[in-house]
Order: sequence, then C-alpha cells, then structure tokens
Amino acid sequence: MQFELPDDLLALRDHARDFAAKHIAPFARKWDEQKWLPDETVRRMGEAGLMGVTTPEEYGGAGLGLLAMAIVLEEVARHCGGTALMLAAHNGLCSGHLKIAANEQQKKKYLPKLASGEMAGSWCLSEPECGSDAAALTTRAEKTSSGWRLNGRKMWVTNGKRAGVYLVMARTRPEKGSRTISAFIVERGAAGLIVGEPEDKMGMRCSDTVPLTLENVEVGDDALCGNLHEGYIDALKVLDRGRVSIGALSVGLGRGCLEEAVKYAGQRHAFGQPLSSFQATQIKLADMEMKLEAARLLVRQSACAFDLGRPDKALASKAKLFATEAASWIGWESIQIHGGAGYTKDICVERLVRDAKLCEIGEGSSEVQRILIARDEFARRSA
Repeated sequence: MQFELPDDLLALRDHARDFAAKHIAPFARKWDEQKWLPDETVRRMGEAGLMGVTTPEEYGGAGLGLLAMAIVLEEVARHCGGTALMLAAHNGLCSGHLKIAANEQQKKKYLPKLASGEMAGSWCLSEPECGSDAAALTTRAEKTSSGWRLNGRKMWVTNGKRAGVYLVMARTRPEKGSRTISAFIVERGAAGLIVGEPEDKMGMRCSDTVPLTLENVEVGDDALCGNLHEGYIDALKVLDRGRVSIGALSVGLGRGCLEEAVKYAGQRHAFGQPLSSFQATQIKLADMEMKLEAARLLVRQSACAFDLGRPDKALASKAKLFATEAASWIGWESIQIHGGAGYTKDICVERLVRDAKLCEIGEGSSEVQRILIARDEFARRSA
C-alpha cells in the first residue's frame, strides 16, 4: 500500500500544473464567456503530451495509465472544468474505445493523430430519448453491399463541433439488448453527418456539446470498431474508466474552490480581523479539505485498480459518486466563505461550481451510481 506518487508521476503532475497555470488559468473566464476552447490551446495540449497520456507509445502517446490521466485532469480542472472535460472525452472515451476495441490498422490510422492533437476525438452514445438507459438507443446501422448505412440522432456529444473522428454506437440487430449494438468509426465530413450547434450550457461552457444527426451515412466494413454486436459491451468498459476520469476532474474543481476560499479567507477582513481567524470559517475549510482528500484517495485507488489489471466497477462508481458530490458541496461552501463576492463572475469559484454540477450527471448520474453500488453490495452479501 503506497499513498505517495512515484517520481515520474510527480514530474507529470508538475508539468500539467505548470501548463495549466500558464496556458489555461489566465483565459478560462474568457473561454467560458465565448463558449469555445481555442484551437491553439488544443494544439498546445497536444505538444505538451496531454492529448495522448494513456495512448501507447507505439502510437505516439505517453503510454501511461489511468492514474496518470487522473493526475492531469485534476491539474487542468483546478482552473477550467471545460478544458478538462475536453481532455477526458478525447483521451478516455474516443481514444479509450479505440484502444479497447480497434484493430491494428485502425489504431495506426487514428491514435497517432489523436495523441498529437492533430485531431480531436468524440464519442457518441446518448440520444434524445435515452441517456442513462443507453442500451435503448435507436440509431440504426444497416448492412449494405459495401459496408454500413447509419441513421439516427445523438445528443450531448462532447467535442462534437471540433472532432475529426467520431465513435458512434448503433444498433445492428432489430432486437433490444446489450448484444445488438456495434461501434463504428465515422470521420468528419462524411456525407449525411450533420453536426449541430453547441448547446448553451450552464457550465463546462468552453467544452462544445452538440447534437449529431446521421442521415444515410455510408461507411465501409473497415469502419466497424470491435466485434459485431459487441459495441455496447465495449462501451461499458469505456464508461467504467470514464467514471474515474470524471471523479478526478471533480477533485480538481473541488481543489480550485478550496484553494480560492483559503486565499480569500486570509485576505478578507471583517470586524477587524481576517475571516480565517473565525472558527466558523475554519470549520468550513476543515470539512472541505477532509472531503477533498477522501475524494482524491477514492479516485486514485480506483485508477490504480484499473492500472493493475483488476478493474473494480463498484469502486469506480463510489469514486465518481463521492468526488462529484463533494466537489459541488465544496464549491457552495467556498461561495459562502466569499460572501457577496462569490456570487459574481469576478471570482472564479462561481464558474467552477457551474462546471462541477455536470459531473453529477454525465457518464452515469449520481442516482445510477447509487443503484450500481447497491447492486454490487447485495451481490457480494448474498454470494
């Protein structure tokens, strides 16, 4: 049992921290207002190695594990949740699915471009009528003489506006169920692929989220990613890892709110003394720190389980659930410490709190996580 990070991950943490402080923190409010992450920033993240943290070295990535990704996401999210969400979807969902299911030819074609930042990746599972019940999706893929024809609509597609490649889940059998869905690689510009305008979201605003329509999109047989009818099975594996990523992102948001609260409490004076001298403030800060550290430990424990080849789905759900709800709670407490100033956009905590709320919804809502945790507990107790 080792709680200290090894030297190589400490170096990665410092690298990501320096990058975020220099290239993200000064511009995060502007990006939030503009509802867009500049292409130049994405390019710089590619050059810094952040777009391919978990991509194997033979495909141009760093070849690191989920713990490394969690460390990077915490550092980036500390300043901007939207930028961290872009990275999480790119690395964990799109590149992650390709790593799990793609054949060698597909990996060589797409992973180097994704790792370098030359191309952004997107992952398309949710639909207008199915989110948590993703297995009920209605997007269809019909076999043709030369490949497949895709028809349907996708919602909440992260990176959808800027993506160069999309992983699309579609039903390849008429029956419902987990083994009637396959995954397909669709490139940007494909005839019939209609990318909608970004949603006007409450938070994570610089991360583009779009609806996607597929109208008779023709792809070849080589677009099938993984085994036929097993796309949803692979998607669940991707989501398990993605929950750890969202947990790490939440830790970063919570840390940002805590650090800003500590700084403000030391600077702001009331009744002739700094806020930090009041026990009411100290109690809030202590509880915030306690929840943050507990969340970080859960997230890193879950990440290590995946890296050791012993993935624990229930632990991933616990990490995601606790970290996301802790981040929101810490954020609101930070606003309370800031008082009226915390309710303005001049203080970054307001933005971080808006960013944090999405983490309780995306990649499995808090309600879904509780159901999964309870099912695992019942199964273990009855075994």
